[in-house]
Amino acid sequence: MSTLHADATAALTGWSPADPGQRALREEYLAHLAERPDGLFKACLPAHITASALVVDPAGGRVLLTLHPKVGRWLQLGGHCEPGDATLGAAALREATEESGIAGLALLGAGGAGAGAPVPVKLDRHEVRCTGKDRPANVHLDVQYLALAPAGAVEEISEESLDLRWFGWDALPEPTDDSVRRLVGLARELVG
Repeated sequence: MSTLHADATAALTGWSPADPGQRALREEYLAHLAERPDGLFKACLPAHITASALVVDPAGGRVLLTLHPKVGRWLQLGGHCEPGDATLGAAALREATEESGIAGLALLGAGGAGAGAPVPVKLDRHEVRCTGKDRPANVHLDVQYLALAPAGAVEEISEESLDLRWFGWDALPEPTDDSVRRLVGLARELVG
């Protein structure tokens, strides 16, 4: 078992969501990891764990969203785990940093930003075609974190986005799906 696999299992086992639907998803994710030593990587089909982070500016009351080129919706930042990722939180932080261009992001831990091990905020299971549009759909088992931006953070769009912008808590753009709206709501409760 890889260090990343062991960390993902520990992170999900140690997380206690209040919502019954989230508890059921957590059990599904843990079963996936128990069955699949490769369960964190894109090559694992029909499903694999992904890591994402909603970048939040609590002082400004805003979140950073990307207009995803393949999905055509405004989403949090994130993506596939890579062999060099030591932890699931590190994968989410790497993706958020790469896609936002913001240095100094800190994942929310049990004791606040950067305090303790990063804690998932939400899980989202969704169908995608990450292996190509001509390939069968597969499933992302996304583990979502909050990444707090440093004061004065300025984003820089990457090649992975059509657009990248800050939006106020109550001013999310269209099209933004309900899952992202729920994630933003949780972020606002935790740090807003």
